[in-house]
Amino acid sequence: MKKAFLTLLASLFLLFAHAQTGDNTIKQRTINVTGTAELEITPDEIYVQVELREYTRKNGEKVDIETIRNQFLNAAKSMGIADTDVVVQGYSGWDGNYWWYKKNKQKNPDMNAGVTYEVKVKSVNDMDKLVDKLDDQATQNFSLSHTSHSNLDSIKKALKVQAIQAAKEKAIYLAAALGDTVGQALTINDPTENGTYPRPVYSANMMMKAADTEAAPMDVDFKKMKIQYNVNVVFELK
Repeated sequence: MKKAFLTLLASLFLLFAHAQTGDNTIKQRTINVTGTAELEITPDEIYVQVELREYTRKNGEKVDIETIRNQFLNAAKSMGIADTDVVVQGYSGWDGNYWWYKKNKQKNPDMNAGVTYEVKVKSVNDMDKLVDKLDDQATQNFSLSHTSHSNLDSIKKALKVQAIQAAKEKAIYLAAALGDTVGQALTINDPTENGTYPRPVYSANMMMKAADTEAAPMDVDFKKMKIQYNVNVVFELK
């Protein structure tokens, strides 16, 4: 009797275990899709570097860095460029310490000091205007640093949302092809950015004033920035 009871108990245990891990387990049906959203925009924040340096005129007169600095800053101000849009990138001609230079300038009056500014402008037209106001002899270099857009963060956020919406639309029509419907999203990966930020193309007189003033400069604008987001989303199928 005891043996029969133990045998029955073992059988019940096996049936319970089969019910938990056996063929009755329901597998969730899903669809895995990728959504994409992209946009091309013209940059409205253009950062340029201007390197200025002391020089000596043909008559032997020295134009010092303070004069050059003041002329440049006044020129930028006359264009409506805000003080916050002009920053010092560095000094040259000494160890990088401006006050050390001013102190030792008396010992070495022939030292040609230089200063580099980064200036933010809004368009190619503004860049051309800035170039026209530069002192050719004081300007050692004028180059593009990088470009951006004033609403870049908002644009990126909107594109991420559009990419997720595109993923859902794709899932809906793919599921409909099999007679299924799409349920809730199970996983959403953080959208990845695959955009390009090309270096701008600018007119012929952008780096320095053209030697031939009779030749009209080409009307060339900045190449647009392309911003693209891809997102992977897993939806349940019903």
